[in-house]
Amino acid sequence: MDVVFLVGRVLFALIFVSSGFGHLKGYPAMKGYAESRGVPAAGPAVIVSGIWIILAALGIVLGVWADLAALGLVVFLVLTAFLMHGFWREKDQMARMMEMVQFQKDLGLAGAALVFFAALASGADLGPMLTDPLFRG
Repeated sequence: MDVVFLVGRVLFALIFVSSGFGHLKGYPAMKGYAESRGVPAAGPAVIVSGIWIILAALGIVLGVWADLAALGLVVFLVLTAFLMHGFWREKDQMARMMEMVQFQKDLGLAGAALVFFAALASGADLGPMLTDPLFRG
């Protein structure tokens, strides 16, 4: 079962590693998009969020404080859902639908990260980890 958990962790983390590098590589476009959504300090926010999700994803894959990494993803995803993908603000139906899909994706991934955190906090064995979880209880 350890291999299944590890493969699941890798698959879950891939979207965040890819997205994080996308934040950094496509900085000008990402900054512009964040500005258009009214994100304060959009430039630094893009850089910090890109690094944040890469580190969190690596924490989950490698099992380095994976519970804290999962909580980091929950925070990122909930903020992103509401700040960046406010479908209710869109007037155009196609734009509204696209933002709703992104909003729902973010909340769904946040739920998965929260389940991962809860499993680790409850003492579940989710495969090989480099460190013990920080939160046990």
